[in-house]
Amino acid sequence: MPVELTWRDEFAFITLNRPEALNALSFQIVREIGAALSEVAESDARAVLFIGAGEKAFCAGADINELANRSMVETKQSTEAGQRTFARLDTFPIPSVAIINGYAFGGGFELASACTFRVATPNAKMGLPEIKLGLIPGYGGTQRLPRLVGEARALEIIMTGRTVGAEEAERIGMINRIIEGDPLEGGIAFAREFSGYSLPVLGLARDAVKRALGTPVDEGLKVEADLNTLSFQTEDSVEGTEAFLAKRKPVFSDG
Repeated sequence: MPVELTWRDEFAFITLNRPEALNALSFQIVREIGAALSEVAESDARAVLFIGAGEKAFCAGADINELANRSMVETKQSTEAGQRTFARLDTFPIPSVAIINGYAFGGGFELASACTFRVATPNAKMGLPEIKLGLIPGYGGTQRLPRLVGEARALEIIMTGRTVGAEEAERIGMINRIIEGDPLEGGIAFAREFSGYSLPVLGLARDAVKRALGTPVDEGLKVEADLNTLSFQTEDSVEGTEAFLAKRKPVFSDG
């Protein structure tokens, strides 16, 4: 199967399993990612982690063989389908982590950038090289990269198509962290830093931050006040406060 969904402890794992093609994204793989996300959404997982099979690549980008000889309508339909699949991660009920092990180019990096977090191995290399094919990114790269690294850096990376190494990616905000050792274990360790907290409250925090990106500060503060007030209405806020006062570890119920 080119996309495998597996489970371990409180986590769901979506593995791009096409190592012979550096886990390149075909249209079918994009559809299978969507199907896997639907299954994860109905589960009790507390985070979903994406990883590429093999040691060379998270995902080297689109399957170039599928890009030729398509009509304008077909191109637009497939682009919008990919955008819809990746955009699900923006409002997914649980956080997502891309474990970038090796190459993450084009659609591969666009998938990673749609995730809540990105961690990468020291040898990771990433970028949006579509300009070298006479194209521009189509699965969200022109929209999400500026939100990660700012307009100037995003323009430079997209318009030169250059490769960004792990150290630079961490420095400029393309990834959250470089992980050493086994990529899967490193991703799990990162996810465990937040997976024990209240999922509804994690969602409120994510929503507040995302709203800040396209909202004037005064309007953003109103949004923050509304979401902060909503967080106080959760059962988990009561548990968290009581646990703090009792000097014990809280046990959140996602209520």
